[in-house]
Amino acid sequence: MSADERIIEAREIAKTFPGGVVALDRFTLAVRRGEVVVIIIGPSGSGKSTFLRCLNGLEEIDGGSIVIDGIPLDHHRKNRLLIRQEVGMVFQSFNLFPHMTVRENIDLAQIRVRKKTRTDAAETTMSLLAKVGITEKADRYPHELSGGQQQRVAIARALAMSPKVMLFDEATSALDPEMIGEVLDVMRTLAAEGMTMVVVTHEMGFAREAGDRIVFMENGRIVEEGETERFFAAPREERTHAFLGQIL
Repeated sequence: MSADERIIEAREIAKTFPGGVVALDRFTLAVRRGEVVVIIIGPSGSGKSTFLRCLNGLEEIDGGSIVIDGIPLDHHRKNRLLIRQEVGMVFQSFNLFPHMTVRENIDLAQIRVRKKTRTDAAETTMSLLAKVGITEKADRYPHELSGGQQQRVAIARALAMSPKVMLFDEATSALDPEMIGEVLDVMRTLAAEGMTMVVVTHEMGFAREAGDRIVFMENGRIVEEGETERFFAAPREERTHAFLGQIL
């Protein structure tokens, strides 16, 4: 892909945790604008969420380079702040402020970081709550919501910053089975609308339906990557074939 097409470019990323645990081993990946890249993880693989955390500076890398929309993720504070404003992230846990209502959770960063007026923030918030299907919960507190509803609020909060990229770190793994579908539906809608997304997930149905490209990762390295249809129908690597045979 050309330089103009790339919105994420990670080259030779290295990350080792205390104790010698190698999370990322010269990990290289580029993502096109508007592309949905789904990362699936082998059972013994580390690094499933480390790469996403490195992309927005939540984890420091030991080596390599990361560039997001032309901005290098380096030691310059200004660059890091710019990247965090342009990259939304949804975690396994919902991370909502428990003492704030749904509306207040989503308004907060718009007012403090984007410097919106309260009126403009409120308008955006209600529009996003409609998008994720829970406008009636605007004045509820997180503890009054189901897990699926809380995760949809977390997605709305990330979208409120108008990010260019959305990262999803196993966004459904903490949910009861009956709540998974409602969150995946929101993610499918974002994918259909052209949002650039990098998704770490074990939900193979979502990967096959919404992913443009699949990356199979194990032990901090890419074992195989390819367009979704080819990846599932005709994996090239024996390790990929064995893994898919176990889970499909």
